[in-house]
This record gives sequence, C-alpha cells and structure tokens, in this order.
Amino acid sequence: MKPQEQALPYRLGVKILACCFGLASNREELLPALPGPVEVPSLLTDFHEILPVAWPGEEADGYIFVEDEALAEPEYRIEGKSWFFRGPFVQLSQRASDRRFSFWGNQGFLYRLTLRELERNHGIYSFHACGLVDESKNRLYLVVGGAGSGKTVYLLSGLGRGLRLFSTETVHFKLENGKVRWFKGSLIDNIRLGTLRHDFPSFLPPDLIKEEDLSGEWQKKIAFDLSAYQSSSSSLVSPECLIIFPRIEQGREGFKAWPIEDQRKAARLLFANLTEKIAASFVLYDVLAIPGLDSRELAAARLRAVFNLLAQPELQPPVEVLSNPRDCWGNILRD
Repeated sequence: MKPQEQALPYRLGVKILACCFGLASNREELLPALPGPVEVPSLLTDFHEILPVAWPGEEADGYIFVEDEALAEPEYRIEGKSWFFRGPFVQLSQRASDRRFSFWGNQGFLYRLTLRELERNHGIYSFHACGLVDESKNRLYLVVGGAGSGKTVYLLSGLGRGLRLFSTETVHFKLENGKVRWFKGSLIDNIRLGTLRHDFPSFLPPDLIKEEDLSGEWQKKIAFDLSAYQSSSSSLVSPECLIIFPRIEQGREGFKAWPIEDQRKAARLLFANLTEKIAASFVLYDVLAIPGLDSRELAAARLRAVFNLLAQPELQPPVEVLSNPRDCWGNILRD
C-alpha cells in the first residue's frame, strides 16, 4: 500500500453489476452510505443494485481515493486504475448546487466510471433507456433517448398496459455465445411531479400530494420507486426485442412510426446513445472539470457491438415514433 493510500482509513468495497471498486477517504462522511436513501441524486436511479462488498484486491475494476484537504482548488491524478482526488470536498459537498454531479451522484464520477469499466473489463454495454417486458411473449421493449425524449411517458403508460419493468433509466447488454444477455437496470425513476399529477395520476400516492410543494411541479423531480412493477427475471437471454426512438409532444394528434430499415442509421443512433455518458466531459462539485472517459479502442469495440446486436435475429428493425403521451404506444403492442 502506498503512503498516500495509508492516510485514508475509511474504506468501502462496492459492486455494481459485474464491476467491483474500492472507495477510500480520510473523512467517513465522504464515502457513500449504502444502500442509501431513495432520492433524486441516488445511483439507484441508474443501476439495479449498489452492493457493499469486501475491499477488492487485484480483481478490482478501479479504486477511488478521496482526501479532504484545505486546498484552494481541488485536484486529481490517475495511476493505473487508481484515481486520487484531493481538495476541500466536505465543504464542496455542502455547497454543491446539484448533488447529482458528485463522486457518488447519479450523474457523477462513479456512475460514468462504472459504465466505462463495464465495457472495458466485462464487455457489458449500457443504453440510456427504459426497458419494459411482456413476460407472456418473452418480448423486451427498449425505449432509447436522453432527458425529455419521452422515456417516462412510455414507462408509466407501458406499466399501465400490463408490461413489467426491466429498467427505468439504464439497460445493459452483453453478447455471449452468439446470443444477447440483457441485464435488469434501475427500478427507481426521477419523474416530474407534474407528469405524475396530470398525466399518470393513478401512480401517485395521495399522501405525496400532501407532503410536496406543488408550486414548481413541472420543474421539480421526485425519486419514484417502481420496484413493485418489476419483471420476474434479473436477466433475459435473446428475447424478441424492439428498440424505440421516441419524440413525445403535448398537443400532437395521433401516432406515427417509421421503421429504421437502414442498419447503418440504426447503428449510428445506438452508438451515440451508448457513448454519451462515457465520452462527455463533466464537472464535479461545480469546480472540478473531468474530461470524457472514452478511448479510441473502446469506441471501436462499442461500434462493433452495436452492429452485432443489430444482426441478432430476434431484434426487430428499430422504430422512430412521433406521438402525444396518450397515444405513444400506437399499435406497437398488437401482434
């Protein structure tokens, strides 16, 4: 153990899907509490489980060392698979404008590092998407898109139609032995209070209205636990699968869908979705800029994985959908 590591006595091992990380700090409050509260910044809105494990040895996917020190500016360095951060992080945590962009937040460092290491060390790729399952037909619906694309509309309306929840936000897949294994993702979704109140009131517990300030209902998101609707399986092997690229607009009439017949276009769209969170630069605690975590080798492997996925016989041609919230499923669920 190096001298700088010995000065960080508080330690925690965590496992996320196939990845294991060692987290250490000189301040106990800078390590995540597991499983942690159900709240908007939680990693549980990204991943199915965040499990405490023994401190990992050589098999670790990475180590994150956080040293609280009264520096004017926070700093970091990388040595192999170890990341060393130094700075006034207790103070920065207390003053952060958005706790999602922290070491352990759902838009933060461990989230993005996990996505990269799942790819690099385990061949597991992660769509920014919600997943819904028709268990009677062994059919997976993958609704792919960024914030505001309409994933929540599909998610809640799909559950209302009897589909089961496979993931609210991140759906993982791995190509193995000529098949595709899909892994269950998050069961908690960050949903605008106005969406629940006005579009999906049947999902809204009455006591929540009494507790929440409704004045900013279209700006405020709440972490909503949908685990009661989850599918029975934690993974699916080569189910029939339809990928949907939605555009949902209030006030639009009807439902329109266009199959993406050109596999090159579908691959480009899927690659962009898989790449977004890994490649984008981001800012931690409002002051520490971190460049994207992608590499030429990872990007090339990711594109190959996309083409291999699209070549699977059970994968239907992806579709682009333009609709209003009420009609978002159109005739998709009909045989």
